[in-house]
Amino acid sequence: MPGTVADRLLLTRGSAMALFVGLCCASILTGTTSPDWLTFTASRLPRLISVVLTGIGLSVCGVILQQIVRNRFVEPATSGGMDAAKLGLLIALTMAPAAPPLGRMGFAFAFSLVANLGFVAIVRRMPRHGAVLVPVIGLIYGAVLSAAAEFYAYRHNMLQSMAGWLLGDFSRIVQGRYEIVYLILPIVALAYFYAHRFTMLGLGEHMATSLGLNHRATAAIGLLLVAVTISATIVTVGAIPFVGLVVPNLVALRHGENLARTLPIVALSGASMLLACDIVGRLILFPYEVPIGLTAGAVGGVLFLLLILRWRR
Repeated sequence: MPGTVADRLLLTRGSAMALFVGLCCASILTGTTSPDWLTFTASRLPRLISVVLTGIGLSVCGVILQQIVRNRFVEPATSGGMDAAKLGLLIALTMAPAAPPLGRMGFAFAFSLVANLGFVAIVRRMPRHGAVLVPVIGLIYGAVLSAAAEFYAYRHNMLQSMAGWLLGDFSRIVQGRYEIVYLILPIVALAYFYAHRFTMLGLGEHMATSLGLNHRATAAIGLLLVAVTISATIVTVGAIPFVGLVVPNLVALRHGENLARTLPIVALSGASMLLACDIVGRLILFPYEVPIGLTAGAVGGVLFLLLILRWRR
């Protein structure tokens, strides 16, 4: 039986890699013009790298948050972290308009981390049987933070432009304006290094502590990794919902929750989902483009509802 599980994991990884490579090729070839060398290096390749790293980062963030709060319906878009990062970016643009992208990311990181800590504190006070209530509380929490961001934008005459540049969109990605997403690479490496510990977080604080894990320190590390990824994504491409929710759940349904085994599949699946949504957004109104935030939100929202209905059965 162990050999069967190992063979199934190997087959899934191979299939996920084949799908990922195919979608990468399709992404490079999709566009209004033939990809010459300048177009490839200045636009198509940076866009491909940004989509892949963003998909990997958001899916890994989702699985980390789910282990920390022990709830399968949590991700950055349903925990307030993404909305808090928006508010932090708005404040950075008004208080330090000349700040480089890394400085803006610092604001977004600080607000996202504080919001995630607040969400975890709220969840810890809730009864364990309220599994569906947790993301509902997270959505309400995020809505309050989003309202604060909109009010702040209104006070500073940024309301009309805020919706456009905070909605996930890869059309602005060109060489020299995306490199901050490379910060996701060490985040994913650290997540894989701590994969076994994050798996133990899902057992609960008492069980994890009895197994020798420093629960609070590990949870703090996880929240730091999540905040860095969210802030890098917000600064570079904007908000992209539901990737970190549906991908880890679909992988867990088939392969369980041992992150040391499933994290590579989660990462590849997240990148593939975002690549597919990006390609659809570029083709559905060709030669115009639908922002990735809309396509990923539509696909992820439907899958989210299906997951909730399945859980209730």
